[in-house]
Amino acid sequence: MPSHTASQRYLSTRGGSYDLSFEDVVLKGLASDGGLFIPEDVPTLPSDWASSWQDLSFEDLAFELFSLYISPSEIPSEDLKDIIRRSYSTFRTKDVTPIVTLDEKRNIHLLELFHGPTYAFKDVALQFLGNLFEYFLVRRNQGKEGPDREHLTVIGATSGDTGSAAIYGLRGKKDVSVFIMHPKGKISPIQEAQMTSVTDANVHNLAVEGTFDDCQDIVKALFADPEINKDLKLAAVNSINWARILAQITYYFHSYFALIRRHSFLPGSTIRFVVPTGNFGDILAGYFAKRMGLPVQKLVIATNENDILHRFWETGRYEKHQVYGQEAKGGEPGDGVLAHESGVKETLSPAMDILVSSNFERLLWFLAYDVYSTNSDALSLRLAQAGDHVKRWLDALKAQGGFSVDEKIMEAARRDFKSYRVSDKETLATITEVFSKISPGYVLDPHSAIGVRAALWSAEDKEAKPPMGHHIALSTAHPAKFINAVQDALANEKEYSWDKVEPQAFKELADLPKRVMYVEKGAGWEGVRKIVLKEVQEEIAAVAKAKN
Repeated sequence: MPSHTASQRYLSTRGGSYDLSFEDVVLKGLASDGGLFIPEDVPTLPSDWASSWQDLSFEDLAFELFSLYISPSEIPSEDLKDIIRRSYSTFRTKDVTPIVTLDEKRNIHLLELFHGPTYAFKDVALQFLGNLFEYFLVRRNQGKEGPDREHLTVIGATSGDTGSAAIYGLRGKKDVSVFIMHPKGKISPIQEAQMTSVTDANVHNLAVEGTFDDCQDIVKALFADPEINKDLKLAAVNSINWARILAQITYYFHSYFALIRRHSFLPGSTIRFVVPTGNFGDILAGYFAKRMGLPVQKLVIATNENDILHRFWETGRYEKHQVYGQEAKGGEPGDGVLAHESGVKETLSPAMDILVSSNFERLLWFLAYDVYSTNSDALSLRLAQAGDHVKRWLDALKAQGGFSVDEKIMEAARRDFKSYRVSDKETLATITEVFSKISPGYVLDPHSAIGVRAALWSAEDKEAKPPMGHHIALSTAHPAKFINAVQDALANEKEYSWDKVEPQAFKELADLPKRVMYVEKGAGWEGVRKIVLKEVQEEIAAVAKAKN
C-alpha cells in the first residue's frame, strides 16, 4: 500500500465511504454500505523505532503509534497526549499491560491485559474510545445550546466484557447515551453485575432473549435503518469501531519491548503472539502491528469449540453452521470431527461464543488487496477491487451461510497466521496444569487458558521451538470473572483459595442496585429501535429540564 501521509483517510471494506477522517470513522462506527472502516494507508514505522521507542512508557508509546494514524490537524498533539493520559490513569498498574513469564523452559510468556477498571482487555480500547467520544462532542458543541447540541447514541452488543468496559468508559459522559445488549443468561454473573449496577442516567442495559450473534445482528440492523438514523446520531463501541483496533496495537509493541529488555535476543529469535479470539478484533490489532513492521513470525489464533476461524484456516471455507464435536482420536492438537451442529455452542469461555467473527472482514480486505491487485493498476482501482471481493464473500455468507476462498488467499492467510481449537476439557486441564505445575499458584481465566494451551502446542512447531522461539499469550480477563470454570479446574488443588482470587470490588457488586430492561425474542431489531428512541428522548428532555 502507499506510504503514510500526514492526513490519514479511511475507506470501507466493501468499497464505499472513501475519504473519511479519523473523527468521521470514530463517530460513525459502521460504514453506510455495511462494511468496516480501514485506513487507506497502513503507515510504516520510523527508521529508528526499535531504538527510540524501546524504553517508552505505555502512554508515550501509544502517543507515537496513534500519531501515525491521527493527524495533528485533527487532534493536536497536546490534546491527544491528554486523552491518552486520562484513558490509562484508570489502570491499577503503572505498566498498564505487564508481561509475566509462565514457562521459562518453553519461553511461554503471558501479557496481562486485565488491569483496567472492569478487569478485562477491552478496557485498553474502551477507556480511550470513551474519552475520544467526549473530546469530539465537546469540540462540536462548543457554544451550542438546546436542540443545536449534537447528541451521540452509542449502541453495542456484548458477549461479556465489551459491555462493562464500554459502560465504564462512557458512564456520565456529556451528550452521550449508551445502549448495550447482552444475551440474557449467557454471560457470567460478574459480567452482568458489572453492567447492570451502573445506574448513570445515560447508561441503558438490554438483556436480549437469544445469542450474542442475535444481539450483534440487531446492532447492524439499527445502523442500516434510515428511520433511526434520521432521528439519532449512532456510534459503535464494538470492535467494528476502528479506534478500538488502533488502541490495541499499542500492547503488541509494548510487550515486544518488555520481552527484549527481559531476554537478550539472539539473531534468529522468533516471536509468536497467541490470541484467544472469537470476534477477531484483538488479533487483528496484532496483524496491523505486524503489517506496520513489528517483527512477529506468526499470529496464532486460539478458538474455543465455536471454531469458524480455525475451520477457515484448515479448509479455506468460512461457514456458519458447522462446529466441531468431540476431539478426533489420533489427530493433531485442536483437531476435531464434524458434529453437524448449528448455531453457537455454549462453552466455558463465553466471550468467545460467537458464530461469525465481525472483524474477519477487515483481514479479508487486506488479503484480497495483496493477492488480486497489481502495482500496474491505479490505486483507486486496487482499493475498489478489494472491496468488491469482500462484498461478494459477505453476500454469500448472508445468503448461503458460508463462502470459500482460493488457494492463493489461503497461502497469504497462512503466511501470517496459524490456528488451534481448544475444547472445554482442554481449557480446564490447562488451568489446572498452569496452577499446579507450569507456574505454581498462577490462576488463569478460561479464555486466557485457551491462549496458553495454543501457545504450548505452537511451541512444539519446529519453526518456533525454544530456545530461539518465544510465545506471548494474551491474557484477556481476570480469573474472578469466570468463577465456574476456575472452580471446576482447581477445586481439588490444596493451595487454591477463591478468596485470594476474587478482588474486593467484585465482592461489593452483589449489594449494589441494578437496572436492566428485557427484550423478548420476538421483539426483533424494531422493538429495540422503539426502546432506544424512547429512552434517548426522555434522557435529553430530563437534561434540558434540569438546566431550566
